[in-house]
Amino acid sequence: MASRSRRRRGSGARRARAPRRVPALARPVGAFVVLLGVSTLAVGGLARLYAPDRPVDLTPTRDVGLPAEAVAPAAVGDVRPAPVSRSSDRPAVDPAWLRRTAAKAGIPEVALRAYASAQLSGVGGCDVGWTTLAGIGWVESHHGTIGGRVLEADGRSQPPIIGPALDGTHGFKALRSTPESAAWHGDPRWEHAVGPMQFLRSSWDRWGADGDGDGVADPLDLDDAAAATARYLCADGHDLATGTGWSAAIYSYNHSDVYVRDVYAAASAYAQRTG
Repeated sequence: MASRSRRRRGSGARRARAPRRVPALARPVGAFVVLLGVSTLAVGGLARLYAPDRPVDLTPTRDVGLPAEAVAPAAVGDVRPAPVSRSSDRPAVDPAWLRRTAAKAGIPEVALRAYASAQLSGVGGCDVGWTTLAGIGWVESHHGTIGGRVLEADGRSQPPIIGPALDGTHGFKALRSTPESAAWHGDPRWEHAVGPMQFLRSSWDRWGADGDGDGVADPLDLDDAAAATARYLCADGHDLATGTGWSAAIYSYNHSDVYVRDVYAAASAYAQRTG
């Protein structure tokens, strides 16, 4: 992400798709290594050039904007303040809305809190909706529950999500780790993406965010990773309220038409279930 590369996933890669009905909150995936091997930030990056065959008019239904009822009473009327360092100063997601909407969407409450909080805080600086973040979260890691993992109340998956080694196999360009990135994943030779939104160390160093205001920006914490994803999607100035702008932003996150359509399907499903 720090370098605007054009690497793309292998055409034979398999992705987690959002089903037509409410997905299970934790669905075992046999091809876990393959799925993480095509992780968003491990093989892609922000790019200004897009493939001519990418989707050009996709926007999830009712993606932009949260209803007033989604915001805790103290924050109503101030849904997009400037990011601040203390969590107590941030707009809070209303617990009743959170429980009700998570049940309708089929998303863990902890995950929905992360996505909605990222939108409310305005950390990205553009109109990225919680359903878009949820669509990416589903495709990347089933909201941190992939492989039977448990998404805990603090936004961290147990066990932590560490992607496979980017060693040149599965059609990907080999990427060497650095001492800083090896401290994350423990591999002194090959790079790995980490966390529920699958960030590389180089990407996180540029786009990382403290989404929950606890003073630590941690890619293994979905609260932080969702906020960082919002920053990433907004970075190129796309208008996410339009089909072309939304598609371009998602394509910049992972250079694959299939990926854009998978995220679109998931985000649209969440919007329709909760609308």
